[in-house]
Amino acid sequence: MRVVNGSSISRRGVLLSAGALLGCGRRKATGFPGYCFVASRAGRSVAAVDLNRFRLRKQIALGAAPAAIVAYHDPERPRVFALAPDAGMVYEIDVATLAVSRKAQLGGQGATMRLSPGNDVLWALCRDPAALVEVPLKSFRPARRIPLPAGVESLDLSEDGRAAIGGRKGGIPIVSLARGAIERTIADKAEATLLQFRKDGQLLVVGNAPERRLTMFEVATGKTVVRLPLAIGPRHFCVSPDGGQLFVSGDGMDAVVIAFPYRTEIDQTVLAGRAPGAMAVTGTSPAYLLAANPDTNSVTALDMDTHRLVAAIQVGRGPREIALTPDNQYALTINETSGDMAVIRLSTLLEPWVRRYKSAPLFNMIPVGDRPAGSAVVGFEG
Repeated sequence: MRVVNGSSISRRGVLLSAGALLGCGRRKATGFPGYCFVASRAGRSVAAVDLNRFRLRKQIALGAAPAAIVAYHDPERPRVFALAPDAGMVYEIDVATLAVSRKAQLGGQGATMRLSPGNDVLWALCRDPAALVEVPLKSFRPARRIPLPAGVESLDLSEDGRAAIGGRKGGIPIVSLARGAIERTIADKAEATLLQFRKDGQLLVVGNAPERRLTMFEVATGKTVVRLPLAIGPRHFCVSPDGGQLFVSGDGMDAVVIAFPYRTEIDQTVLAGRAPGAMAVTGTSPAYLLAANPDTNSVTALDMDTHRLVAAIQVGRGPREIALTPDNQYALTINETSGDMAVIRLSTLLEPWVRRYKSAPLFNMIPVGDRPAGSAVVGFEG
């Protein structure tokens, strides 16, 4: 097995849209050899959606409510990990068997998790008691437990082996993963709503929603580099593949803010549909910034070069997350309210009639379970 790295929509409408696409003389769509795994909180399960045939393959029962999914792209044995926060449990799901293979009890209420840069450790952030828990993939048993101050909510890992912990007022702990200890605490009186290491690991970008600002800190010293006022209260970050652009959406304006982490400055603020939330950046040419608009049950596509609107695509009710297939054929929108996944064929955005009318159809719609909360795409062959 090899890894390759609003209003509801009726099924009839989706099929008509797909048929219209195929009737326009374009190359027939092909599936992606892999799965999209979607956490279903109300269903206490993980849905495995076959992206070759675009259908639900299996609901994998967990016995607890998952809220996050992380993929492990192992050439020999691809897996995904599902975090059930209230149960304090991480479930390993084998992609080949579509079954739970191992479990890890964290010893506290979970908040979020990240896979280490070396892909050998799962780091889980616990709220109560507050701690960063090391789960080596080889044993899949909790190892080191790094105590943290109370009030933690968010986590990011740098390529050089550090963790930044956000959520609390009064400071941002920077943890050395090698030493298993807090290296320093960056002084910041504001709440760290969001945080993101710059790609080189030398800078930490922190979003504060109540104060509507971005602050950039030097990781090695903890010194403030710059404080940048925003037109919105940041709630979502999205980084371009090269790390050169940071997209910020949030409260207060129907727009996305574009920041340059290496220049440590704001580039511009662009309109991106009604109350944009979660975002994704495609690896296509041209590249698109996709922004979910939960208030209008749509996804807005912006041209990355011009930052102009390409199209608005109606998806299911309450889109909360956008995932991309590694081959950049499809964008997958996870709709929290309607409990389904909308499939957008990205090549459709190149059609002249789409750009003229600023509207694009869906390729497919697939049920995934009640209150989906997170997703991860895993490809395979064999």
